[in-house]
Formats: sequence, C-alpha cells, structure tokens
Amino acid sequence: MRFDVVVLGGGAAGLMCAIEAAKRGRRVAVLEYADRIGKKILISGGGRCNFTNLHCRPENFISANPHFCKSALARYTPANFIALVEKHRIPYHEKTLGQLFCDRSARDITGMLEMECRSTGVTIFLKTRPREVRRTTGYVVSCEGIDFHTPVVVVATGGLSIPKIGATGFGYDVARRFGLIIRECRPALAPLTLTPDDRARYCDLAGVSTEVAASRGNHHFRGNMLFTHRGMSGPSILQISSYWKSPEPIAIDLAPGQDVTEAIRKTNSSRNLAAARAAFRAVLPVRLADRWLELHTPTDWTNRALADLERQTHNWQIVPDGTEGYEKAEVTAGGVDTDELSAKTMESHKARRLFFIGEVVDVTGQLGGFNFQWAWASGFAAGTSL
Repeated sequence: MRFDVVVLGGGAAGLMCAIEAAKRGRRVAVLEYADRIGKKILISGGGRCNFTNLHCRPENFISANPHFCKSALARYTPANFIALVEKHRIPYHEKTLGQLFCDRSARDITGMLEMECRSTGVTIFLKTRPREVRRTTGYVVSCEGIDFHTPVVVVATGGLSIPKIGATGFGYDVARRFGLIIRECRPALAPLTLTPDDRARYCDLAGVSTEVAASRGNHHFRGNMLFTHRGMSGPSILQISSYWKSPEPIAIDLAPGQDVTEAIRKTNSSRNLAAARAAFRAVLPVRLADRWLELHTPTDWTNRALADLERQTHNWQIVPDGTEGYEKAEVTAGGVDTDELSAKTMESHKARRLFFIGEVVDVTGQLGGFNFQWAWASGFAAGTSL
C-alpha cells in the first residue's frame, strides 16, 4: 500500500502529526499495534487525561540539550490545544498548578482525535505492528502480511514505560538502523524503592501519605509523598525520580514551612518525648510521627538537640535502592539524541524524510501534563513540515 506519510504509533504525538499532515493534503496512514488508538491517553490522569499544563515552559523538561524543545513548544502552545478541546466542546477544569483535566473522561480526548482523523482523511490501521523499516527510493514499512511504501516515515512509537499496554523499544531500533545515537534510557516519573534496611524501618507505613518537599541538586518539588510496600511514591517522589541517579541521595523535608519543635524550645517545662510526640503528631500523620521519633529520638532535650532534630526533619537524606522500573514509570527519560534531529521539524539529519516525535525523543516532561504538551507540540512541528 502506498501513502504520502506513514506514522508509526497511534498515540498523542503520532495522531497530532497525522492530523496536521492530512490537513495539508497528504495521504496519511497511522499504524497502531493495539486494538484502539491512544491507550496511554486513556489511562492517564486517573482516566481523565491531564492533557496539558497552562504554565508549560522549556524549564519543565529534561534533555541533554535543554534548548531543543523551545522551538516546538513556542509554535504549539497549551492555548492551541485548549482551542481544539473547546472546538469539540469537551468540558475541562484546572486541578492544581495549571494542570488541565477532562471533566468526564480521557475518552473525550481520544474521541476528539479520532474525529479529527476522520475529517482530515487519515487512515488508521489497528492491530498492525511494524516489523522493519528499510530504505529504498523512499521507505518500506513491513508489517505482518502487508508492506507500506512511502516517502516519509514518522516514528511516534513512544518509550519503554508501561509495557503492559504494549510499549517496546522499536522506535529506538529504527533510529539505530539509520545510524542515530540513542541517549541512555531510564524510567522517569517512577516510584522509588528503598534499601532492605530502610524498607524494614519505613515500609510497614505503606498507605501513609504526607505533604513534603523532595529535592535533588537544584530541583525541588512540593507535594504528597506516599509510603509503599517497597518504598515511596506520590507526586513529589515521582517528580524527583526523574532527576535521581543511583547511588545519589535525595533530601526530603517532612514539614515544609513549619518549625515543629519551636514550642518545645520556647519552654523550660514539658521537654520530653511526650511533648515531642504531640508536636510531631500535629504536623505529620500519627504513625509517621511516632516512627520518626522512634528512629530519631534526641539524646537529651536541650535546644541544641531539638535544633538537630528539627534539621533532620527538614533534611532527611535517604539513598533509594532504585525505582519500580518501566512497569510503573509514567515516561521514559533518554531516547533519540536531539542533536540528530531538526528542532524545527523533528526530521533526522542523517536520513532524510525520517522523523522522530514524542516520548521516543530525548525530551522528558515533569509531572502535570507537560509530556502531553510535548507530544502535541512535536507532532505539530513534524506534521506541518510534511
């Protein structure tokens, strides 16, 4: 079968690219291995799809080249995607920190994209898994039982995260076949696991959550932390996981903006464990407060000892054992080296008319709708150049 453009992957980036290319009169095929498009869209945001973030900036992304994403993000902004959502009369709301969610369901977003594909004439092939991409006068994409011939291939196959919905490394294989460099891939926005010793200390607190500030280097994230049976999760931990590398420690402030022991330090009476327990229970969940004091009981109750306890509470240095891996990571960090691609069009410098967009590229967003905005923006950049 012959098409002007063949897009590998029916996720957010691939569909946006296909729609924009079809608007410009191109005959476009989208090859999707699953039985429906947008599986990752459907499970995102607790099923309501955090489809963008109002405060999207290049600083919200991780890449070996932090400047690469600027062009695409500037040319397709959150306002552009919001206009598309409003055109389809999809109700949405801002949750916190600029995060936009569907009021009803993520199916509204996949339905919108399907409608745009139909109206522009995009042909979607479901249950169609590419096996190989090879170069002839153009490109041949070989699938089981069928070959697609095209002058343009767009790789939008995503990363390695969430293999249960079909994630594979096929996009990286295509890049390597054509000589492109791959930046080391790793799980990002992933729960952290603890060492056996720390697991013994804290993991019976599984289910306990509290607001913390998690830090690594110059990166700081405030939000909930949740103890799990193997370690820690929650928004603040997922965020910091993208910046963590073994065997570095992370710092956790268990009581951001609060002076837990202030009242005890200002009195000469009631300087004891009972007073400390009352003070910590006032700002932390009871089980965590008690465990923290059990593991960090001062040797005495002088102001110096109380100040040390306060410092430990705001600067808990802990060395994770690892992450929960791609099974629970929301995205993949690393990918196709941005030095191999045009920042304006996402086209490969080494193989003409071969494009890479979305998560397969070494651009990784923070938690909160940024990865979807990169998908829309990079898909738009490629689609409008075809």
